[in-house]
Amino acid sequence: MTSARRRLAAASVVVSAATFASLTPSPASAHGSVFGPVSRVSACFAEGPETPKSQVCKDLIADSGTQPLYDWNEVNIANAAGRHQQIIPDGKLCSANREKYRALDWARTDWPATTVAAGSYNFNVRVTAAHLGTMTMYITKAGFDPTKPLKWSDLNPTPVGTYSTPRASDNGYYRFTGTLPALTGRHIIYKVWQRHDSPEAFYGCSDVVFGTTAAASTSSSASSSTAKAPTEAKIEAGESRSTVSHSGHGGDEQAPALISAESQPAGSSPAGALAWAGGAAMFAVGALLFGRRRRAAD
Repeated sequence: MTSARRRLAAASVVVSAATFASLTPSPASAHGSVFGPVSRVSACFAEGPETPKSQVCKDLIADSGTQPLYDWNEVNIANAAGRHQQIIPDGKLCSANREKYRALDWARTDWPATTVAAGSYNFNVRVTAAHLGTMTMYITKAGFDPTKPLKWSDLNPTPVGTYSTPRASDNGYYRFTGTLPALTGRHIIYKVWQRHDSPEAFYGCSDVVFGTTAAASTSSSASSSTAKAPTEAKIEAGESRSTVSHSGHGGDEQAPALISAESQPAGSSPAGALAWAGGAAMFAVGALLFGRRRRAAD
């Protein structure tokens, strides 16, 4: 075999490997959820996927099964790249437009909630993988109606907390301080965590009640329980039931299933993977043929 043929054969192996890698599933990595104030998915997981207590968590399981709760730390979009408002439509913020987590978007007033007050607030985020990035907390504006689906315009554009996340955590937690405005009644705190080492981003909704306990809130038309965060024992016990990895820092996330095709991030589909593999193949073969012609000319 000539040296040129050997190079072409080697290129074919590389291209085949690249194509195979682009088509072979790898486990998605799950990376965290807000425990203070407790996010919707974390509150329902804490109640127990097999033994939910609140009606909304019972209804979530009836609609979507228990898997979204065992995967409490996964609500993400792999290719967000800061395009949060472009790829997540109004009414789908809590689920990140993920079909799997669609129940998190329900506009109900019986989600377990955390009692808060205006002023300094200590945010507490449980992470199963730490990433370089920025975590931004927003809160709904005065006059927000919790019986209507959450829209981007419902959020006050001024964050109530911002944290530059390091690649190391405090024993599995990010802890930082923000400031809550003077509000009354039921509101939602919305988390956007954009990685800097990847286009991936994570999202979450935490229900809060100002001025009174969640259980006694008169602003709700339905009874609401006080949200509790999952214990470490529950996290450990549920990990074996999770479909996502509880670690990982690389680009090992799979493109999630979105609720609407038109909102799907570019390049997140299997077709995008095939296109990338095909492009890599053409580049590799073209580079080798160019080198061969150049040597022949010399």
